[in-house]
Amino acid sequence: MGLKIVKYTELKPCFDAFIDTRTPGSDQKENFTIIGPGVSENPHQYVHIREPHGFNIGGARQPPGCVNSQHSHQTAEVFFVHSGTWAFRLGEQAKDAEVILHPGDIISIPVNLFRGFENIGQTMGFLWSVLGGDDPGHVLWAPYVFDMAKDYGLILLENGNLIDTAKGETIPDDIRPMPKTTSEQIAQLAVLNNEALRACCVMADEEIGAYEKDNIHYRPLIGANAKLNWPHDFTVSQIIIPPKQTHAQAFNISGGNGAEVIFIYQGELSIKTDSQHIIMKAGDTASVPMNSARQYANESSENVRFLCVQRND
Repeated sequence: MGLKIVKYTELKPCFDAFIDTRTPGSDQKENFTIIGPGVSENPHQYVHIREPHGFNIGGARQPPGCVNSQHSHQTAEVFFVHSGTWAFRLGEQAKDAEVILHPGDIISIPVNLFRGFENIGQTMGFLWSVLGGDDPGHVLWAPYVFDMAKDYGLILLENGNLIDTAKGETIPDDIRPMPKTTSEQIAQLAVLNNEALRACCVMADEEIGAYEKDNIHYRPLIGANAKLNWPHDFTVSQIIIPPKQTHAQAFNISGGNGAEVIFIYQGELSIKTDSQHIIMKAGDTASVPMNSARQYANESSENVRFLCVQRND
């Protein structure tokens, strides 16, 4: 696998990725599977890069007032706010805890608890996400989501795929509908308060563990030396390269195994490998293959800020 880039301007969205995507208030969200299939329930969703990385990369773009309904995950779920103002809410009815995040903030929501999010800003917002594992499993939805979906022709099957009866699709004879989440299942989920949820975030101005080397700024966000230091199966760091500076690296930034994924938050980044050269802009994602020499350079007149994600064995 060579160096691959997924440009923000060329992202292919899915408007019916989940069971709640016809519900008023949730019907304008765009879901992206950038690396790996994620937890999309639509078997026809476009996957930009299919090669396994040990984690999945996705994205959500939502207009003001658009809500992602309450659900739970089996593996780590991390969101980095690229644009917009977002409220993340916990609990079956989204009333247990809430935190407001802005561009440059990151949140890692623990497994097995209900979470949802809403763009509460005034403009379109984009979240870039990391999910743990090559197969992050299926979403567990709050019971009310099933009730609303029936009114709009969407039925979730036990295999995790959606059936759209409004388009004439029917339930296969050999697969049953997913049963609505029970009170017993809900009782097994975790509950966090506002303080605990805030501890799952690193705000843009928090410099925990940050350091300078060769005029380049490094800030660990997820990993052993970061604030969010519990197991994720991947690490996330933010790097700032000043104008006309180069980060030359023999292999990868943090020494992990597997491909290195780069996401541009602000500015432009030049990436060179043995045989390729690309220019990345804000919102772009790149997969840099393992065991390849690479050079990250800022050839512009402004700082470039980007995230680096690696599998952590």
